[in-house]
Amino acid sequence: MAEQIHDTAECKRVDDGITRVFQVLGKRWNGPILAVLMGQPTHFANLRRAIPGISERMLSDRLVELGAAGLVLREVDEGPPLRVAYRLTESGAALEPSLRELGEWAKKHLPDAPPCPGTAR
Repeated sequence: MAEQIHDTAECKRVDDGITRVFQVLGKRWNGPILAVLMGQPTHFANLRRAIPGISERMLSDRLVELGAAGLVLREVDEGPPLRVAYRLTESGAALEPSLRELGEWAKKHLPDAPPCPGTAR
């Protein structure tokens, strides 16, 4: 195989900000979780019901990751019964315009996906 010689200054690098964004938002389930939380704080069980196909374990793991990224806060409602709710931080809420714009872009430019089970189109 011939060695390719090129000027490294001509190589286009991915913007560091884009890389960091997709390290968080590029993970499966993170976008839908944030989208559900955009409306209001939501209890764990309601989050799970709102996102078909996600397991409790995966939801829990993703919420921990989103919390560590500073996008989601966990709040314990003292019982009885003991309930845990999640809400967006200020940084998480600041994603709303971008996520809505991405949703509109998807409607225009991505092929239609089959409807969610139990919903009318």
